[in-house]
Amino acid sequence: MRKIRDMNLQRLLGMGLAAALAVSGSSVARANGHVMEPFEISQAELQQVPPNFRRQEVRYVTSEKPGTIIVDTSNRYLYLVTGSNMAIRYGIGVGRQGFSWAGRAVIRRKVRWPRWNPPAAMVARDPEAAKWAHGMPGGPTNPLGARALYLFQGKVDTLYRIHGTFQVSSIGKAVSSGCVRLLNADAADLYERVPTGTPVVVLGSRSNMLARKVRKKEVRKEAHNETFPRVFPRTKQTPVVRRNFNLDL
Repeated sequence: MRKIRDMNLQRLLGMGLAAALAVSGSSVARANGHVMEPFEISQAELQQVPPNFRRQEVRYVTSEKPGTIIVDTSNRYLYLVTGSNMAIRYGIGVGRQGFSWAGRAVIRRKVRWPRWNPPAAMVARDPEAAKWAHGMPGGPTNPLGARALYLFQGKVDTLYRIHGTFQVSSIGKAVSSGCVRLLNADAADLYERVPTGTPVVVLGSRSNMLARKVRKKEVRKEAHNETFPRVFPRTKQTPVVRRNFNLDL
């Protein structure tokens, strides 16, 4: 009888937790339909950022394969390539570490409500971070937010992260710390769309400039129904030799 009462109590507690999460507007992990979120993921925050930084499908000209993530740090966008020159675009905030690296990598780890381990340099200078020298559990105060994607080159951790944030105002801005942050709702959405092994391209400033030029040309081409002008390679010119016919030879 005691065992049955304990089981009923656990069932009631579970129902109470589910009801509390539903009332508070917490996000249930809808993608798999059965995992309950231990903390709130606000969907209302999606409307609190400027329209251009809200998740949306856009035209994006790229030679990258569908399923590739492209991080445009200069313009504060992350693209998930879907094919036929289209992509899902997310607004991002970029921290100091986010600007410090560019290149190609692969997602090797995906973590829900990840543990945060502050860098040794931060632990040394920041008493608050020093409290978590051995790691901060996932939750509403964790800087990595609701989800984290870990980028590797081969077996080497790049220390580059794509993660969630509770700081809505940081989306679309350069911030003092961290890598690439999305709204928690967007981080959860991206997490469900990409598997481990997903290729990621982080554009450097030069890459951003070239990508913008390509997109501008493509837009002009469509707007004016023109084709790109042909570019011919520059040929090496033969120097002209001038003879002085007044010279007695």
